[in-house]
Amino acid sequence: MPFPAGGTTDIVARLVAQRMQESMGQAVLVENQGGAGGTIGAATVAKAAPDGYTMLMHNVTFPMASVAAAFANRASYDIDKDFAGVSIAVYVPLVITAHPSVPAKDLKELVEILKDKKLHYTYGSTGPGSFMHVMMEAVRIRSGVEMTHIPYKGAAPLKQELIAGRINVGGDQLSSSLADIKAGKIKALATNASRRIADLPDVATTRELGFDYLEADGWNGLFVPAKTPRDVIARLQKETAAAVRHPETAKRLQDIGAQPVGSAPAEQDAILKRQVEQFRPIIKEMKIEG
Repeated sequence: MPFPAGGTTDIVARLVAQRMQESMGQAVLVENQGGAGGTIGAATVAKAAPDGYTMLMHNVTFPMASVAAAFANRASYDIDKDFAGVSIAVYVPLVITAHPSVPAKDLKELVEILKDKKLHYTYGSTGPGSFMHVMMEAVRIRSGVEMTHIPYKGAAPLKQELIAGRINVGGDQLSSSLADIKAGKIKALATNASRRIADLPDVATTRELGFDYLEADGWNGLFVPAKTPRDVIARLQKETAAAVRHPETAKRLQDIGAQPVGSAPAEQDAILKRQVEQFRPIIKEMKIEG
């Protein structure tokens, strides 16, 4: 788990681990190894023995942070070659949020306010090259507004700082923020999904607001070192799918805004490759370094 405890990816990892432990009859441990947009934990898995006993649970930040680290010559693994997908465990929409004191109803208004009033806001992310870092640097540079990046080790500390008003803008997977959005502790400015999400039907997508380059599918999924035998990957995929589709687990996931999936390994490989190709030119253009 390449992020601290408490965020969506950590919750998904622990739910999957619990069910795997029951079905496989052996201990399945979740080790939190946060930092650097998840690249530290990813590097640990890339170097692990390809025997199926060390897995990586990551999310949409994986392709972004890995590409950013590569551009900065700080990557200790190759995102294109060092991992094999096991399964997309869940789909989770991504959402850009703000403290209630921010006088904007959506992302478009935020940019207009920053331009008109010459304000200088801060935004938080889960680390260099992470989802929010890439999103907001793209907005900042393409819109010509001033915002300062404040990196955190994970979604939980980021949200705590946003609720406290110590940063102006944040964002992460919907599951990390849904309850606080509904409680009015933070506000949603946009969702990065390709269509509006059922839990927040009044929140416009980034494409609707004129930021089509920010559109991205959110997911949480499992990976293993690239040379892991295919039969081992198949077994892990079967266990993952059974875990997220277990009635109790599926309900818990749905309650936090996550859609259980349990895809085939090829689908996890495909979405990673697609998002690497999508964000590599954006990260290069923005000179974002992990």
